[in-house]
Amino acid sequence: MANRHCLSAGRPRAFDVRIVGSGAHLFRPFLAFPEADHETPGLFLVPAQGFSKAASYADRLAEPDCVEACQWAREAAEAGAAIASSCTGTLLLAQSGLLNGRHATTAWWLAPVFREMFPDVILDSSQLVISDGRFTTAGAAMAQMDLMVGLVARYAGSEIAEACARMMVLDERRSQLPYMAIGLLAATNESVARVAAWARPRLHDELTVGALAAAVGQSPRTFARRVQSATGLSPIQFLQQLRMERAIELIETTTLPFEEVAYRVGYRDPSTLRMVIRKRLGVGPRELRARTRPVRSWAGAVAA
Repeated sequence: MANRHCLSAGRPRAFDVRIVGSGAHLFRPFLAFPEADHETPGLFLVPAQGFSKAASYADRLAEPDCVEACQWAREAAEAGAAIASSCTGTLLLAQSGLLNGRHATTAWWLAPVFREMFPDVILDSSQLVISDGRFTTAGAAMAQMDLMVGLVARYAGSEIAEACARMMVLDERRSQLPYMAIGLLAATNESVARVAAWARPRLHDELTVGALAAAVGQSPRTFARRVQSATGLSPIQFLQQLRMERAIELIETTTLPFEEVAYRVGYRDPSTLRMVIRKRLGVGPRELRARTRPVRSWAGAVAA
């Protein structure tokens, strides 16, 4: 889909998709993806694994095709490729040893067995998508869409990613799409990722570009170049995006008044944040909160 949008925009394809492995034949009758050759990929994607018929996760990961896939992943990583996976595929990626000492996420229901099998991985299953250097992992179900749209944004640009999201109606669900791509893009540059982590708990302060640059020991000019290169944004836009990310999270997951949400993310005038959210998402805070509030069943209402 990203390639089709690129061609429609008069641009060359962003991706040369190759498939390989024991499940590749399932896709060839439907998709014109050639088999992988011996060229080193720039991006290596590990799909979800077929665990439903295995006696255990450990047994499945010990099967020959998983052992071979782990070796492919290690070879791709050694050659400098970016590596990404989601859901049960994160188990295979962890089995390869590539996630040891790194931050990762997985499907919430896999978290207990993941932690038991791979204690050297820093797991945070509360996150939909996590990037640590060249390695990106995602949870289950629609988190895989967040992962893919973020990767499209990284390699093809935000306009192509947004076009894909619109075509797949991903903006109609509760999602981190409005800001997830920025998090993935920031992770491609260590200093930008560090300043994002430093700024998030301080968003209520009156942060300046100078303060952001000082947090990573850079001049404002150098910092601006790094942010532009990693995310395509100016430092002011980057900071605004971080604030919006946190604001949406608070709107979706708490009952805080909007004025309090605005204050916590650094907006002294709530109307400014309201305008930013509406411009980016096409809805206001009230509609956003209503859209993400779960529908109660009669049993839930009685229990409440």
